[in-house]
Amino acid sequence: MRAAQELGYTPNAIARSLITRRSNLIAVIISNLTNLYYPEVLAEISALASAKGIRVLLFTLSAESEIDDVLEQVWQYRVDGAISAARLSAAQIDTFAKNGVPLVLYNRYSKGSAASAVFCDQTDGARALVERLVSADHRRFGVIAGPKDSVVGQERVVATLQRLAELGFRNVPVVAGEYDYESGVRGLHELVAVAKRCPQAVICANDVMAIGAMDAARFDLGIAVPDKASVVGFDGVGPASWSSYRLTTLRQPVQRMAEATLAMLLDRIANPSLPPERRVFSGTLVEGNSAKLGPA
Repeated sequence: MRAAQELGYTPNAIARSLITRRSNLIAVIISNLTNLYYPEVLAEISALASAKGIRVLLFTLSAESEIDDVLEQVWQYRVDGAISAARLSAAQIDTFAKNGVPLVLYNRYSKGSAASAVFCDQTDGARALVERLVSADHRRFGVIAGPKDSVVGQERVVATLQRLAELGFRNVPVVAGEYDYESGVRGLHELVAVAKRCPQAVICANDVMAIGAMDAARFDLGIAVPDKASVVGFDGVGPASWSSYRLTTLRQPVQRMAEATLAMLLDRIANPSLPPERRVFSGTLVEGNSAKLGPA
């Protein structure tokens, strides 16, 4: 070590990878970082990987439809494995196997491919949230959806509308959002314009849009939350718990999901012959101050 210090020697990780055939790099593909949920996920995965001497290469998409361009970059870095929190087609998933790169899908799964996946049950959570709103005597609903290319957002909206229809609430207005604060503000204004009055309950596909909808109700329209309108979201991001919002939301167990994702990936890097595996987590309903909820 003294000789190394005198010579100014630093180990070369790239040279070492030529011998070990491991780069100790994993790719993490994430879309829409304006959604505050994904930075929390990235922080958890990066911390867990770093503790094991593994470095994360981040690949971001402004929209999930840009995935083909990103994959071309992933192959160039000879990563040991990949975690994708963006939508992949069955054909795109197959390219990971062809390139010898183990893959784990985060917070989504593929119906057309047997890819390993860790995800939260969006359907049961959305249905339970609707039931609690209905049991609190809400009768006029509105939905602010996520981007069309967001699998998770679409699952939440579909499950929400299905359960509302089963309970007798059909033709519920739905407006498009982009998972950001501005589209939450805009979304509430659009719902009011469509219905000519404010919904009694506004269900947003994520927390950031729900926060925007709350501010639009309170500061633009003079509508008290939750006295005159309940607002709920999904994810359980940090700002949702701030005193100004105390949002009612379905929180995902980010740390446990990140741990499961990384463990599943490392197992497949060590043993590529392992079969695909899926792990499903349940969200936790956080009862904040933004909505009136009835009994479970």
